[in-house]
Amino acid sequence: MRNYNLTEDVFVNPGNMGCPGCGATIAMNLALKALGEKTIVTIPACCWAVIAGPYPMTTLKVPILHTVFASAAVTASGIRAALEYQGDNETTVMAWAGDGGTFDIGIQSLSGAAERNDDIIFVCYDNEAYMNTGVQKSSSTPYGTNTTTSPGTGWKKTRKKKIMEIMAAHRIPYAATANIAYPQDLINKFEKAKSIKGTKFIHIYASCPTGWKIPSEISVKIARMATKCNFFPLYEVEDGIHYQLNHVGDQSVREYYKMQGRFKHLSDDDIDKIQNYIDSDFEVLLGRL
Repeated sequence: MRNYNLTEDVFVNPGNMGCPGCGATIAMNLALKALGEKTIVTIPACCWAVIAGPYPMTTLKVPILHTVFASAAVTASGIRAALEYQGDNETTVMAWAGDGGTFDIGIQSLSGAAERNDDIIFVCYDNEAYMNTGVQKSSSTPYGTNTTTSPGTGWKKTRKKKIMEIMAAHRIPYAATANIAYPQDLINKFEKAKSIKGTKFIHIYASCPTGWKIPSEISVKIARMATKCNFFPLYEVEDGIHYQLNHVGDQSVREYYKMQGRFKHLSDDDIDKIQNYIDSDFEVLLGRL
């Protein structure tokens, strides 16, 4: 794994439609640094369908194909098959979807590609709600969150879906979590995914100032805090069974929650309950190492 100059080899042009502090925009640029110019990206309905710009314009320096919400993975599989028919085994095919297009609407297509072990990289940039259409709750939205479909006292009282466990259960060759606040770790994981044949899944924590109700200038800081308190641990899974932990957090979740407007309604008792959830989940992860 080589070290990158993070200010060079920019693959996302300025002047795009991303919001200030958009974690998803940071994530795409880092991913393409690792994958390089010989990459084709397919994007379903999501924030990135807007950020990329309408045809014939694009903010990316690689080819992009827009697709419908449910079919990011199978579209990537089709592109991969077409390339192989042409004798092209060098170009990387990446599906790039939000949590709605991964955890919810796109999971059938993703599961099918994983079952076939199609040679693609599927990326979920996770901002924990349907941000593009107005901050509606998804199954990636964490316990305790106020959204436009879980407002006021109706804040979300169910827990976030364990998408990494679902993907590991498919026994795909490689799955990993990544975080925009740990750029070299993220790039290394994309390089590794590129070198592996078969279905690869990367779950990126991508903060959203608009939906999380935080100042744009702390977007990266809040993402880093998520890993430091084990809310979003960094780890890899090979062949569905071999786990490797990349970072161990040692901070309380309290400050992370208190800094975000989407959690401002929570009481100290609520946050204590969330801390217990996080501690329990991390113990389960440690047990798999």
